[in-house]
Amino acid sequence: MACVASLKQELQLSESLFGKDNERFQIHAATMDELTCKFIGCNKEEFVVHCNFTDSYPQTRPVWFSDSEDPVLSTVIQRLSEISASGQLLLKMIRRLVRDLCKLHNVQEPSTMSILDQELPSEKSDDDDDMASADEEDGLDDYAHDDEEDDDENEEEEDEENQDMEDCMDHYEMEEEPSKSVKEKDDKDIAPENYAVLERLKTNHRRDYLKGSVSGSVQATDRLMKELRDVYRSEAFKKKMYYVELVNDSLYDWHIKILSVDNDSPLYADLKQLKEKEGKDHILLNMTFKDNFPFDPPFVRVIFPVLTGGYVLGGGAICMELLTKQGWSSAYTVEAVILQIAATLVKGKARIQFGASKQRQYSLARAQQSFKSLVQIHEKNGWFTPPKEDG
Repeated sequence: MACVASLKQELQLSESLFGKDNERFQIHAATMDELTCKFIGCNKEEFVVHCNFTDSYPQTRPVWFSDSEDPVLSTVIQRLSEISASGQLLLKMIRRLVRDLCKLHNVQEPSTMSILDQELPSEKSDDDDDMASADEEDGLDDYAHDDEEDDDENEEEEDEENQDMEDCMDHYEMEEEPSKSVKEKDDKDIAPENYAVLERLKTNHRRDYLKGSVSGSVQATDRLMKELRDVYRSEAFKKKMYYVELVNDSLYDWHIKILSVDNDSPLYADLKQLKEKEGKDHILLNMTFKDNFPFDPPFVRVIFPVLTGGYVLGGGAICMELLTKQGWSSAYTVEAVILQIAATLVKGKARIQFGASKQRQYSLARAQQSFKSLVQIHEKNGWFTPPKEDG
């Protein structure tokens, strides 16, 4: 397989460039499944980073992670996901990883880094090598021309990385500072009032960092900032299928209004009646996130109105496997979860319980308890997919 041969070649070159005796960056183990490397900082502190591969590399990106809680390292690892999935992906990621860490730790790059700026030769058969030798002189001029183009591309890429790192030096920034053109595009994609929320969040985060009162984790904050930005850009949000509001400007506590459900559902008719009676035309959810998001799911509950059916439990918790550790994936987006919940309410034939007594009103404590019981039951008995509705 071509991808296997390519990965093997990249691993071999990586090991040859960064042996265990390298004073700055070392490859300690390299297999077709996993890469383990170590970065050594200016004070001889050591940071171990792992990388896992799948059979479909490079179509499927390698997964980089570290057991270290160092926020600088977390920021640098997250930046690796921005590299386009193209040829020699592993080498490009290693180059970015080493270069970023060296700049952030203010240490000199390993001398072997220059080799990573060059293209790997493609694998050839013996016959190809013979033909290449015969045509070598004829192709010198073309090679020189191509080499100049490669140099220009490398210089441009180097300039882009340097600019990126200037933005990344404050590693508590939630996202890289976009270029002017990107900012202008952001202004068009995101409504001014929502863009102001994003800017206020970044300002508040810097202030909290200077005060030493930062809450959450760098990784979760970065991801949630991206999720919120993507929500503001999404068509579903712009079409007012749902609305998002942060509780006390906290990225970890969201209020979500589901404004649109299937027009043919009983729940749609109930929402119209709710608007006539109480002036409210939405289902209000609360979604809270932990420091280890996106690796753990958010906790979601219904706040208003009181519902029957729709897989809504006592207290407002929601019976959905994807909201449990067992069914959750870090690849799920917040918007996807919101839209799935809206669909599940309709599929489960949720109805608004008008005039519900105070005893049936939802609360966080009751929701947490009922959800905990739900998880315990399903851990023993497993989950099942409800049958599809007829029609």
